[in-house]
Amino acid sequence: MEPIYDAPPAGLERRLGRPGAYPFTRGIYPRMYADGRLWTMRQYAGFAGAEESNRRYRHLLEQGTSGLSVAFDLPTQLGLDPDDERARGEVGRVGVSIATVDDMRALFEGIPLGDVTTSMTINAPAAMLLALYTLEAERQGVALGRLGGTVQNDVLKEYVARGTYIFPPRPSLRLASEVFAWCAGHMPRWNTISVSGYHMREAGCNAVQEIAFTLANAMAYVRTARDAGLETAAFLQRLSFFFACHGRLLEEAAKFRAARRLWARIVKERLGVDDPRAQVLRFHTQTGGSTLTAQQAQVNVVRTAYQALAAVLGGTQSLHTNAFDEALGLPTESAATLALRTQQVLAHETGVPEAIDPLAGSYFVEHLTDELERKALELFDEVEGLGGSVAAIERGYVQEAIEAEAYDHQQRVESGERVVVGVNRFVSEGFPEVPVLRHEPAFEARRAEQLAVFRAARDGVAVSGALVSLKSAAESDAPLMEPLRAAFAVRSTLGEACEVLRRAWGEHG
Repeated sequence: MEPIYDAPPAGLERRLGRPGAYPFTRGIYPRMYADGRLWTMRQYAGFAGAEESNRRYRHLLEQGTSGLSVAFDLPTQLGLDPDDERARGEVGRVGVSIATVDDMRALFEGIPLGDVTTSMTINAPAAMLLALYTLEAERQGVALGRLGGTVQNDVLKEYVARGTYIFPPRPSLRLASEVFAWCAGHMPRWNTISVSGYHMREAGCNAVQEIAFTLANAMAYVRTARDAGLETAAFLQRLSFFFACHGRLLEEAAKFRAARRLWARIVKERLGVDDPRAQVLRFHTQTGGSTLTAQQAQVNVVRTAYQALAAVLGGTQSLHTNAFDEALGLPTESAATLALRTQQVLAHETGVPEAIDPLAGSYFVEHLTDELERKALELFDEVEGLGGSVAAIERGYVQEAIEAEAYDHQQRVESGERVVVGVNRFVSEGFPEVPVLRHEPAFEARRAEQLAVFRAARDGVAVSGALVSLKSAAESDAPLMEPLRAAFAVRSTLGEACEVLRRAWGEHG
């Protein structure tokens, strides 16, 4: 890009449109935040056990957060019970440990699920965690049709960027589509997938790749939903996206505008869907975890504030701001509260939400939006030409592209070409030490004891029968959500249900 532009791009008015109208460059609502309807303020949280995480959630709700965002520990993400040998050393470390209906009940004790929206960052066992969540809602007396929220359920990016997969890609897509189909009939307000560019960006891809690979994955899920017999326009209305927001403020704001416009064009021109409600790209944003530094950690407050501003300038529907201490460990309560205050100051003191798409018409931003859209479309078409996202992932194309970009970025940091304050320039020892949230060493043993008590008190015959029914469904084409719910209702564990599917489908890698 040039440092200055003296005129807007040709044909800009046609590509801009009006806010709330195709192609949604300027936002998905006519008034965006100007009518007082702010973005949902979420704080991604979860650590140790359900009781500890419940206290954090209730604190955040008291402090003004408007939606919950659940972080699960690695054993839960991998479908392992906390007493499994493969879970040793990881129980409760990077999120909350959930394995049973009792755990889910403790996680949301005192939190009316009909009155809050919940986002669950879970992928390979997303169907299982959603099943547990619905059982807890029913126990609270909340009709499933009232539940609002999102289950991430994006397995494709696990093979590319995170590695917390369980099953091979094809059965994993089947499991994701089970959530699509079941929620269509039972939870019409629930977002059945959050297609995530965030983790690919955190793994090293650039803004263009984040747009292109995310939208390519979304196309794969649309095809999966069609194959499952779902009507495309209806499915698209429950599809959401999840993007990162890194430090190049104007580029990030332009990225969201370009992604929104490109997705609207793809839905209208390639999928043939004319319903405007199906053309909108609704997205959650999280500030860049990989941009946080352990050195001079307090400077992360500044980084996060600028990134949050970029997300709001770009028209996000939901936002999580990282705590400044997350490069050192899970956020302390005070750091998490400060991260929430960052959003509240942006919302209520800056005046930015009072303007609809305030960067519209900026010569630089409009040229940048066009350039990002053009390059992202070229890359999107390249992935489609390989047979789509699943085929591109299976041949390693996406992984190699992200790895190359990550390597190039690291080389530029190490050479000093890319400045990281406090790391390769402006290094200082004058910053105070940051308190770190410590993991309780005895926690893992306590979780194993809880699970032993849970198993001893249940009806073993009923559990065995339910798991046999789940196995039969997995080995056929039968629906899986009701067998899963039935298994958890008779007190099967997450690990037991996932083990049944491991034996039926195998494991990836």
